[in-house]
Amino acid sequence: MLTTILQSKVFLFDCDGVLWSGDHLFEGTVATLEMLRSKGKQVVFVTNNSTKSRADYKRKLESLGIPAAVDEVFGSAYSAAIYVSRILCLPTTQNKVFVIGESGIETELDSESVPYIGGTDPAYNRSITPADYTAIASGDALDPSVGVVLAGLDFHVNYLKLAYAFAYLKRGAKFLATNMDSTLPSAGSLFPGAGSISAPLVAMMGGQQPTALGKPSPAMMDAIEGKFRFDRARACMVGDRLDTDIRFGLEGGLGGTLCVLTGVTRGEEEWEGEGKEVVPMAWVRELGDLRG
Repeated sequence: MLTTILQSKVFLFDCDGVLWSGDHLFEGTVATLEMLRSKGKQVVFVTNNSTKSRADYKRKLESLGIPAAVDEVFGSAYSAAIYVSRILCLPTTQNKVFVIGESGIETELDSESVPYIGGTDPAYNRSITPADYTAIASGDALDPSVGVVLAGLDFHVNYLKLAYAFAYLKRGAKFLATNMDSTLPSAGSLFPGAGSISAPLVAMMGGQQPTALGKPSPAMMDAIEGKFRFDRARACMVGDRLDTDIRFGLEGGLGGTLCVLTGVTRGEEEWEGEGKEVVPMAWVRELGDLRG
C-alpha cells in the first residue's frame, strides 16, 4: 500500500504528532519531506492548532529545519477567518466575532479584515465579579455588533470568557469552532484540545454543536482544494488521528490516507476489527519510514 501512497501528487500533512511533538522534531521528518519535494510532490501543512497563524507555523517549520512558505500552510484559524469573511456574509451591524482563543485566531481574522473582541485582550483574563454578573445579565457589558462566537484552543480560558460567550450565543450569535479535537499531543503525551474549550458551551446550549472549521470538516477540505487546485484522487492525507486526520481524508474523497503512529493513534488494533468505520489505506511507525 505504501507504493500506492507514494504515487500521490499532493500530500496534506498534519503537523503535531506527525512532524513533531511539542518542540521535538521526529527523526527522518526533514529527509522525508525533502524526498517528496525532490520527486515533484506538492506539500501542504494542514493543522487544527489554532493558537498559531500561518506565519507562526512557517517560522516553526523553518526553526526545525523544514523549508516552508506561508501559502503552504492551511490552519483551522485561517479556515475560520475565511468562513466568517467570505461565507457567512454577516450584516455590518453584527459582523464582529467574540473570540475564545489565542493570537493565531486574531492574526488570521485581521488578515481577512474581520473585527473581533475577546481573545488575548487582558480585560478578559481575570476572575468574574458580582458587577460582571449584573452587567452581562442586563446586556450593558455586551457589544451589540457581535454576531459570532468563535471557540479555539485557549490556554487562558476562564469563567468570565465562557459567561460572555454564553450570553452572546443566547442572543443569537452563530456558534463556530476552529476544530473539535478532544486532545492535543505535546511532549510525548496528551493534553486538552480545542474541543474541551467549546464543550462547556455545547452543554450550556443544550447540546447545540458549533460549526467546526478544522479537520474533519468538509468545509475545510473544500477550502483547501479551492486554494491549491488539485485532484483529490491523486492526493493523500497524512496524520496521527483517526477521528480527524484520517476521517478528513476518507470523507474528503482523497485517494490515499496514511496513519503515522507517533501521535494519538498508537497501533493497528485501533482500526482493525468489525464495525470500524475509519480505516487508513496504510500506516507507518514514523514518517521517516516512507523513505523505505
